[in-house]
Parts: sequence; structure tokens; C-alpha cells
Amino acid sequence: MKQFGIGRVAGKRSQQISRAPSPLVAYLTPWATIVLASYLGGLPTIATTPWMPPLGFLALLAWRQLHPGLLPIWAGVPLGCIDDMVSGQPMGSAILTWSITMIALELIEFRWPWRNFLIEWAVAAGMIVAYILAAALIAHLAGGRFSLLLITPQLLLAVVVYPVVARCVARADTFRLTRFWAWG
Repeated sequence: MKQFGIGRVAGKRSQQISRAPSPLVAYLTPWATIVLASYLGGLPTIATTPWMPPLGFLALLAWRQLHPGLLPIWAGVPLGCIDDMVSGQPMGSAILTWSITMIALELIEFRWPWRNFLIEWAVAAGMIVAYILAAALIAHLAGGRFSLLLITPQLLLAVVVYPVVARCVARADTFRLTRFWAWG
């Protein structure tokens, strides 16, 4: 039997018996990774200009593009609130911009349901640039300093880093669907 490969298949099947994805892990993984990415983006760094990409926003985009129906459209409000508390932006800026982003991505998904990675990256790049410019403008209105020259490195780095963040989100998605021991 082993020479025909039947033993290997039966061994894999027996490892999958009584195993199923955990509903709790499947539900909490996207939320937890976005919050963790927001915290990573808010790590203290010493710099005279902003250069760290908004990792929480990039993770939100990646999850939304990987599984369009996984996060509800209202998810921008609580996740944006957490990002506002961590990032130091004026309270409400990420809530507003993340909510607008979720609505825009929903409209894009409705209009063009089939896209390839380059189109996804172009959509994400447009959203990233709009988000960083809107966040800088909101900070300027709250009394901060705004200069397009100062945020250009952050813009470029965020667009270039997005595929890496999307790959990390895809890895987290495989964990989200991991089969755990099922009781019953």
C-alpha cells in the first residue's frame, strides 16, 4: 500500500479528523492583526520627519482586499479609534479616513469584483496617498505643520511596503483558517 501512496493519503486524512477552524480565531485574527499593526506603527522612533508607514491602515487595506466580506463596513470606526489613540493624530482623523476608505473599497468591490494584484496595488497606492495626505491635512488644521516635501518619504515607503504587509496578512489568514481540535 505504501508504494502506491495510499498510506500517505490515509495518514493526512486521519490527521484532519475531528479538526475544524476555530470560529473565535477566524473572527478575531483580522481585528487583532490590524490593532497590532497600529501599535507597531506607533512605536517610538527618533526622527525629524515622518517616515514610518501607517501599518494599521496598510493591514486594514490588505485584509479588506484579501477577503472583501470579512470585515464589516463599520469596522473603520473602532479600528480607526484605536489607531487615533496610538498614533497621536487628532482624535477622529483615523475614524473618518478609515471609514471613508471602507466605503470606497466597498464601492470599488461592487463595481469591479475581479481584479489582479497590480490593480489591487494601484488601488491601495491611491488609498495610501489619499490617507496620508488627509491625515497630514487634518493634523495641519489641528495646529501641526504640513509640508509635502516632508511626507514624501513616508508616502513612497508606504506604497512600496504594501505588498510585504499584504503577504504578512495572507500568512495571518492561513493561521486564521488553521484546523484545531474540535470537541463534540
